[in-house]
Amino acid sequence: MLSAEQNDLITRTTAGTPAGDLMRRYWQPAALVDELAGNRPVKAIRLFGEDLVIFKDDRGRYGLVGRSCPHRGTDLAFGRLESGGLRCAFHGWLFDINGNCLETPAEPDDSNLCKMLRHKAYPVVEKSGILFAYMGPGEPPAFPDFDCFVAPDTHTFAFKGMIDCNWLQSLEVGIDPVHTSFLHRFFEDEKPEEGYGKMFRDKSMDADMPMTQIMREFTRPRIEVESTDYGFRLATLREIGNGKAHVRVTNLIFPNAFIIPMSREMTISQWHVPIDDTRHYWYAIFTSFGAPVNKDEMRRQRLELYQLPDYIPNKNKSNDYGFDPHEQEHATYTGMGADINVHDQWACESMGAIQDRTKEHLGTSDKAIVAYRRLLRQAIDAVRSGGRPMMVLDQIAASSITGPACVDGIGPAGDWQGYWQRTDANRQKTKSWANGH
Repeated sequence: MLSAEQNDLITRTTAGTPAGDLMRRYWQPAALVDELAGNRPVKAIRLFGEDLVIFKDDRGRYGLVGRSCPHRGTDLAFGRLESGGLRCAFHGWLFDINGNCLETPAEPDDSNLCKMLRHKAYPVVEKSGILFAYMGPGEPPAFPDFDCFVAPDTHTFAFKGMIDCNWLQSLEVGIDPVHTSFLHRFFEDEKPEEGYGKMFRDKSMDADMPMTQIMREFTRPRIEVESTDYGFRLATLREIGNGKAHVRVTNLIFPNAFIIPMSREMTISQWHVPIDDTRHYWYAIFTSFGAPVNKDEMRRQRLELYQLPDYIPNKNKSNDYGFDPHEQEHATYTGMGADINVHDQWACESMGAIQDRTKEHLGTSDKAIVAYRRLLRQAIDAVRSGGRPMMVLDQIAASSITGPACVDGIGPAGDWQGYWQRTDANRQKTKSWANGH
C-alpha cells in the first residue's frame, strides 16, 4: 500500500515530474516503422504528455519535432515534406530533423529571424522495426546488445497496441508471474496452432501434461527475484511431481520494459510507454532464434484485432472486451476469448485510469512488483540528486549487457537453476543468426 504522494511519484511522467525526468533519460519507443511506410511519412503522436510530429524527410532521415509551429502555433502534422525538412503549410517555415529553421520564405532576404529560431526536436533511431526517441538532457545512452536489437531484420517483428490507463499498471502485470494461472486459464487443453494469442498452450516433450494444465493446476509457484545490471531476473518455479518442475525465467528491463519467452524459439521484448498519464502504448519486438519470422502473417493476425491508425483493440471497455458469460463458465476464466492480450488489457484498464495504490494489499506473490517499485524510487532519487540511474549506458557497458535469458520449460526440480542456465546457453550457441553475440 502506497500513500497518494508515493503513487503520484511513480505513475506521473509528464514534463517536469520526477518519474518523467527519469524516463526521458532513456530511448523510448515513439512509433512503428510501419506507421511511416506510406506515401506521406508524417504522423502526429503524443509521448509523455507532449504533442509531437514524427516524420521521415525526403532524404530518408527520421525526425521528431513539436507539433505546433513556433511561428503562430499551427499544426505541423499537416506540413509538407520537402527541401530536407518539414514545411509548415501556413507560411512555409521549414524545419529539419534537428529543429533547425532552414527557411522563413515570407521574411525579407536580410532577415535573421530564421537563424535565431530552434524548434523543439528529439533524436530518433530505428531499431528492429521501432522508432526510438530520446527526450532527455545531454547525449543519449547506448543501446544494450540485447537479442532483440542485434538480431537481423529477418528475425524480428514489431507491433504495438493502445491501453487506456496509466503505463505502470501494464508494466506491473507483465512482471506478475502468478496471474497466468488465473487470468489466462483455459479449461480445455487445445493445440496452440488452433488460434492466435493462446500462450502457455505448448505441450513440452519433457512433461506429461500441457502447459495450460500446469498453469491451471499449480497456482502457488515459488518466485525468485535476482538483481541484474539491467534490472532483475524473475524465476518462477512450479513443481509438478515426479521430480520435475515448470521453470519460467523472465526479465525486468529498467525502466519500463520486460523480456519474456513466447516459445522455445521466440522471445517478446515489450515496452509500456506513456502517451500521457492516463493512456499508453505497449510496443513489442518478437525475436526468433530459429527460422526467419513471417512478418506478413504476424502483421495480418494482429491487424485483424486492432483499429488503425491508432492501434486501438477491437475488444475494449466499450464492448466489455467481448465478455461472454457462457464462455466464462465453460471455456476460459475471463470469458473474454483466447487472446491473452485482451485479458491483460481488461486487468490493466479495470484498475482505473491511474490505479489508486493507497487501497491495494500486496501479498507474498507480489515480490517482483515490490522490487520494481523500489528500483523506480531509487532511480528517481538518483536523478534528483544529480546522479546517473541504472541502464543509462555508455558504449562499453552497453556491449556487455546481452541476452537476456528467457526460458519456459520442464526441468529437474532439484536443479532448476542449472536447467534454465543450460537451456539458455544452448540456445545462445545454436541460434541461427549468431555473429559473436
